[in-house]
Amino acid sequence: VQLQAYGGGLVQAGGSLRLSCAASGGTFSSYGMAWFRQAPGKEREFVSTIRASGGSTYYADSVKGRFTISRDNAENTVYLQMNSLRPEDTATYYCAAGRPILSAITTPQSYYYWGQGTLVTVSS
Repeated sequence: VQLQAYGGGLVQAGGSLRLSCAASGGTFSSYGMAWFRQAPGKEREFVSTIRASGGSTYYADSVKGRFTISRDNAENTVYLQMNSLRPEDTATYYCAAGRPILSAITTPQSYYYWGQGTLVTVSS
């Protein structure tokens, strides 16, 4: 499975961005999809995930209520709508695909495939 993330950019605090991640080369609908992010000098951290069926979503506490993950299995694409952005949201955002068990959905090692990352910069 190849993943390509896009939609990052520079936005002022309080603004919004929508990230997209297009998948190809596999059965997209059979994978749970996730977004992680990594700020300079920090470890990669979980942001959000959506199960293969699209019926369940999970969020890091830091983004809950501001970010929304969704997927379109017909378009082989997962989205991350980011609202009320804060400077601390600045990071490179990565999409990932895998079949993790519920207890491991926040663990990067649970995902098989990764996109190349898209940079989000939030200015204060």
